[in-house]
Amino acid sequence: MKRTKIIDVLQCTEYGKEVCVKGWVRTHRSSKAVDFIALNDGSTIKNVQIVADPAAFDEELLKQITTGACIGVEGTLVESPAAGQPSEIQAANIVVYGLCDNTYPMQKKGQSFEAMRKNAHLRLRTNTFGAIMRIRHNMAIAIHTYFHEHGFYYFNTPLITASDCEGAGNMFQVTTKNLYDLKKDEKGSIIYDDDFFGEQTSLTVSGQLEGELGATALGAIYTFGPTFRAENSNTPRHLAEFWMVEPEVAFIDQEELMDLEEDFIKYCVRWALDHCKDDLEFLNKMIDKTLIERLQGVLKETFVRLTYTEGINILQKAIADGHHFEFPCQWGDDLASEHERYLVEEHFKKPVIMTDYPSAIKSFYMKQNPAAVPASSSAAAVPAASSAAAVPDASPAAAVPAASPAGSIGYRGTIAPGPTMQGTDVLFPQIGEIIGGSVREESYDKLMAEVERRQMDQTHLWWYLDTRRYGSCPHAGFGLGFERLILFVTGMQNIRDVIPFPRTPKSAEF
Repeated sequence: MKRTKIIDVLQCTEYGKEVCVKGWVRTHRSSKAVDFIALNDGSTIKNVQIVADPAAFDEELLKQITTGACIGVEGTLVESPAAGQPSEIQAANIVVYGLCDNTYPMQKKGQSFEAMRKNAHLRLRTNTFGAIMRIRHNMAIAIHTYFHEHGFYYFNTPLITASDCEGAGNMFQVTTKNLYDLKKDEKGSIIYDDDFFGEQTSLTVSGQLEGELGATALGAIYTFGPTFRAENSNTPRHLAEFWMVEPEVAFIDQEELMDLEEDFIKYCVRWALDHCKDDLEFLNKMIDKTLIERLQGVLKETFVRLTYTEGINILQKAIADGHHFEFPCQWGDDLASEHERYLVEEHFKKPVIMTDYPSAIKSFYMKQNPAAVPASSSAAAVPAASSAAAVPDASPAAAVPAASPAGSIGYRGTIAPGPTMQGTDVLFPQIGEIIGGSVREESYDKLMAEVERRQMDQTHLWWYLDTRRYGSCPHAGFGLGFERLILFVTGMQNIRDVIPFPRTPKSAEF
């Protein structure tokens, strides 16, 4: 008999129909009168109940049907008399495909997610991780669907690269060289002439630079693939191998980029609510009782558009009012997750798109804002919140006093804002930054000036700089951390629990 998926069996109302289901045993309750077997095949969070008459089956066979065992069942679909389940299967024939002994670590009992990570090869069979992986699949489908419907082309960028997009230097090297016999020059540097690619190469941290090339040819592209960062961070928000979604679009400005970011992220959340109802209800019950409410809230709200300068003002006012942050937040500091979450969860209570970060803490390819005309101290005071998308750079003469007449808290001492760039980072509750984006600098002279100011090695950037010499155009883009999106949509707290096999420092099992 042809197998039917359990998700289809549970939706079927043709009672009396003969069906065949196959899957893994969640629970098995035995009595003299009847055996109840909860079976799941991964197609849905819900189990189908198998009802077996002990008198009709060999006793030894029934003993083999333990939690985790793989079985096939043929029987009759009947309406269930029990509450909470529409139907069940009266078993006529049972086949055991795979035995499972009592050392199976995914027994139906409470265990920590940390303990489950040690059994990543088996944790996928649990209800929680089954729900997460189905949602992860749906989010991938939503991403491809959104961009296809909006005229973007799926663009494949290389995983092996000789350039460092972010300039961070935390990259995994790719080599075929004998690590026990490395040839070096007189300065002690490794010679790569005899390596596979003839030069030093690494796993990519981003497909953005190549993605920009696609946008200047196709108009609008997106990448969606794995990226790698050899950052020694053991935090709930970092992975060494993670997936990025990176659209690049020609002929859009900062306002249009923010519109794209907000529309895209709302589309993904809406898709989850529409297509993952059962899994979200399970996670809402078992993991985070505010999950569905929070997802629905994202769709109802218009994202706040806030400059970095305004954000610093709000954070410093919070400090003045007695709020404690672990990390400093003066103008020029890179905001920590605690600062981002304060703005989103406590101050505005809705997602925020933060713009116009200091150029010094952002990447070389981002477009700088034009400098402002010097203003007086009082005129330079920044309000506590604004919907403005961008503010011009302030000059040193425009220092903001420690306390302005308007009551906002400014910058300590005489430190003033410096050059800012047209960034557009989306900050989400529970997560902090979920999207990092910007308008890209299209001017060859300005981009070259920034590369030289930062004393960057131009050896592997010549092709990127060439795009500014041959038909350059205004363009912008962003990067979405796929796992961070899954964190938000599932309500999970650790990024290692939303990817099947996490890669972290000192951990590359499975």
